[in-house]
Amino acid sequence: MVNPNNKIRVAVMMGGFSSERPISLSTGKQIIESLDKEKYDVVGVDAAIIPGSTLTTLQTSPDEVKALTKAGSALINSTKLFSLQELASGSIGLRPNVVFLALHGKYGEDGTVQGLLELLGISYTGSGVLASALAMDKSMTKRILANEGIKVPESVDFLCKLGQWNEDQVADAVKEIGYPVIVKPSRQGSSIGMTKVLSPSALNKAIRQAANYDSQIVVEQFLVGAELTVSVLGNDDPFALPVVEIVPKKGFYDYEAKYKPGATEEIVPARISKTEAAVAQKIALRAHRALRCRGVSRTDLIATDHGMYALEVNTIPGMTPTSLLPRAAEAAGIPFAELLDMIIDYALEEGTDK
Repeated sequence: MVNPNNKIRVAVMMGGFSSERPISLSTGKQIIESLDKEKYDVVGVDAAIIPGSTLTTLQTSPDEVKALTKAGSALINSTKLFSLQELASGSIGLRPNVVFLALHGKYGEDGTVQGLLELLGISYTGSGVLASALAMDKSMTKRILANEGIKVPESVDFLCKLGQWNEDQVADAVKEIGYPVIVKPSRQGSSIGMTKVLSPSALNKAIRQAANYDSQIVVEQFLVGAELTVSVLGNDDPFALPVVEIVPKKGFYDYEAKYKPGATEEIVPARISKTEAAVAQKIALRAHRALRCRGVSRTDLIATDHGMYALEVNTIPGMTPTSLLPRAAEAAGIPFAELLDMIIDYALEEGTDK
């Protein structure tokens, strides 16, 4: 239902419980400020405000960037954020025509909120339950992409329950891959809980760090090459945006490199050949389709001397001032406000049938 003033009602859902809450608040703030108020009636919804819930905010990154924390505080202090209960009941006014998902991490990017919105019959941006859950789990993503013939890094994937795992078995398996390796939680984003490990002596400490965020752990071979990312837009006929090259000044693309202004250089178009760029875009499109993504996705890749490897797929790419999707869209001649329009249009086109 459209408002009497013929504007589309948009609820921007942000915050939530995950360790990426500050990033989500920054993304949501950027979206709210940028949506065309002539076309949309916009409200903010904090997914963490659930009356009766026993959940609390999960562990945050020790490297949380102060600018993001300040942005989150400013948003909460200056804007009334409604609850999920108010969204469901329609007490914030008319039920929204669409929810713009600005959530990241657990309980936002993993299919849980998508399932709730399906039950409520409210359209939402991005992928559905299945694609969201699959892409959030790096282990499952790699299995599906490998089955599609897409190169993925070798890895050792295992459970770490209550801080316990088979240390000898994992150490032997990692030795077969060869050092250095990347240790990370399987179901976490923004490089939170991720460590680059240079030798066996540092492996267990890195695993314990990752286990703070997830019981499913991935130890992955560290690949050397150009770090790339390709965003994809669309539903049944998706298209790839220009390839972005990521050059972290510290040499490692960790949490701070992703979100601290000036910590990473993003080069668009990437300094690769046209042939390599076409390959990267083709892989991103194949990944988008293989996981059944809808609306928008972003695939992270690395171009090595031995070929192009897919690292992971993001179904809710960030929209902060340093985010990669807006940079790629800008390079394609799509201003930020128009990018938001397109993502909303894809959601309304799909409804809840994803």
